[in-house]
Order: sequence, then structure tokens, then C-alpha cells
Amino acid sequence: MSTTMQPPAAPKHTNRLGYTLADYKGADSTLCAGCGHDAITSQIIKAFYEYGVEPHRVAKLSGIGCSSKTPAYFLSRSHGFNGVHGRMPAIGTGVMLANQTLISIGVSGDGDTASIGMGQFVHLLRRNVPMIYIVENNGVYGLTKGQFSATADLGSKAKTGVSNDLPAIDLCAMAIELGCNFVARSFAGDPKQMIALLKAALGHRGTALFDVISPCVTFNNHEGSTKSYKYAKDHEELLHEISYVPFFEQITVDYAEGERKDVELHDGSHIRLRKADKGYDPTSKSEALNTLRKCQDLNEFLTGLIYINEEKPDFLTLLNMTDAPLATLPQERTQPGEAALREIMADLM
Repeated sequence: MSTTMQPPAAPKHTNRLGYTLADYKGADSTLCAGCGHDAITSQIIKAFYEYGVEPHRVAKLSGIGCSSKTPAYFLSRSHGFNGVHGRMPAIGTGVMLANQTLISIGVSGDGDTASIGMGQFVHLLRRNVPMIYIVENNGVYGLTKGQFSATADLGSKAKTGVSNDLPAIDLCAMAIELGCNFVARSFAGDPKQMIALLKAALGHRGTALFDVISPCVTFNNHEGSTKSYKYAKDHEELLHEISYVPFFEQITVDYAEGERKDVELHDGSHIRLRKADKGYDPTSKSEALNTLRKCQDLNEFLTGLIYINEEKPDFLTLLNMTDAPLATLPQERTQPGEAALREIMADLM
């Protein structure tokens, strides 16, 4: 009696921590087919897989809107919290204060961030809370039938033919002015650039704002829209080609002076910027703001790493937080004793 030998199962591809790509996925998307938000989700999954993040160390947060549904579609084995409209920054701040060993990623939209959530958004930036903050920017309120949002460009036309009479809020320019030290913009249809920027954001210590033009295929992908796939492809101004060298790989320099610029991140990894058609220094705050304004005047949108500063301390460092997560500290370490309370009261007399 003979038996047929079965060939061994092909080994699954894993990252440096032994996780497969499937370990970083979530539920099936319920968004419209072709939505730019789903493209962003795909790049988040790939970036976290390739970087080598332990899924259980991630806290994913959101507010309300089409964009805020997307955390359900990635990293199903991580912690998640869906907050009320515009209040995600406060929740993200609380998460990082409670447990600074987590990696926090917040996904918001242009309405959730630039309108009802503006008050909380600006304070997150000025505090430099360690968090990746992604704005899925489509210029409309997709859940309420396509009204203009605060990031809709002046003169942009709605699907109904109505023109927008109000100037747009440039979230990247605002972030730089408020002291955010990692500011990037990309297009949902540019996966290579997005993955490199996301990996760099993972290596940065502080708030990393990532404004992503993400076309709404239902309400804002028509002729006259400045947030459509066609407009984005025709009007994107590429700052540089981006590659990423993680901290666990040897950093090599193999290029002539002036061709590329390496920026070292907090974790020792590097984001490598290859100049496009002009020289650009992403560490210059004034140059970043001037370049953004020039592109706005030309009805173009700038993509790439717009500004970075690795010197400013993050919020937790400024507060001199203990290394142990607050959530794990026993009560005797968090509750002031009688002597301490008496001292506090004496100072208030």
C-alpha cells in the first residue's frame, strides 16, 4: 500500500516580528467603492506591517464622519475608540497620558478636524502630543450629502453646480504656525509616497500631522471639484521623492552632495528625500510656509514632507511623565498623602 506525500505548506511571509500582513487588517469596508479612504487604509496596513509594529500596542482613535469609520478596517487586534464629533484629540491626549508605551493613530476628516473639532485640534498641535493624526481630506461632508467643508477651495464647484464662496483652511500651514513638528501632505492615489511618510511618522516623537487628499467618489469627484482624482493628478506639486530607511537597517550614504537629504528621526531611522525639480529644506519653517502659499496661489497642492523638527520635546516629556504607564501605577503612588495635601492647602491660604 502506497501513500502520497503531501508537499510542505509554503511559509507565510512575515515581518521582522513574525506577523503576517493579515494580522494588520480589519473588517471589510462599507464605504463607497473607489473611496479614497479605503486606499489610505491599505497604506496604513502596509506601513505598520513593514515597519514592524506590534498590533496590540496600537491605539486607534476617531471622531464622526466617513473618515472616522476607517479605523474599523485596519488593525483589528489593536485598541480602538470612536469618540464624538470633533473630540478625538482630547481622547488621544488622555490615551497617551495614561499609557505612553502605546502607539497612537487618529483618523479624522476635514469636517471632524477643521470645523467642529478645530478647538481641540489646534491644542493637540501646540502641545505636541505623541500621535499620528491623519486627516482624510475630501472637501465635503460625505455622510450628509456633500456640503462643502472648511477645506473646500475657493471657487470649487459642488456636484449640484454651486460654487464655494469661502476661502479654504490650509491644515498644513495652520499646523506649522501652531508648532507641529511633523507636517506632511499626500494623495490617496500615491501609495509609495504615503507608505514612506507613514513609516517616518511612526519614527517621530510628537504630533505627526498627515493631510491626505482623499477624493469622495460620490459627492466630490466631478469636473469643477478641486478634490477629485483627476484634479489631484493634474495639480499635484511633488516636493521630493521619498524613501525610508528603518533604524534596524544600516544607514548608507551613496549620493553626491545636494542630490538628497537624510533626516534622522527619534528612533534612529531616516527619511531620505530626493529633490524633485527644485531644492527644498523641510527643516525650514519659513520656507515651508512660503512654499505652501505659493502653491495655493497657483491652485496646486504640495505633497511630501513639508516640515519637520526633531528638536522640540513632546508633551509627555514636557510634563516629566513617569516611564511606567499611569494606568499601571498602584493607588499609593497616584494618591497624595495627608502631608502632601496639607502642603498644597497651605500654599492656597
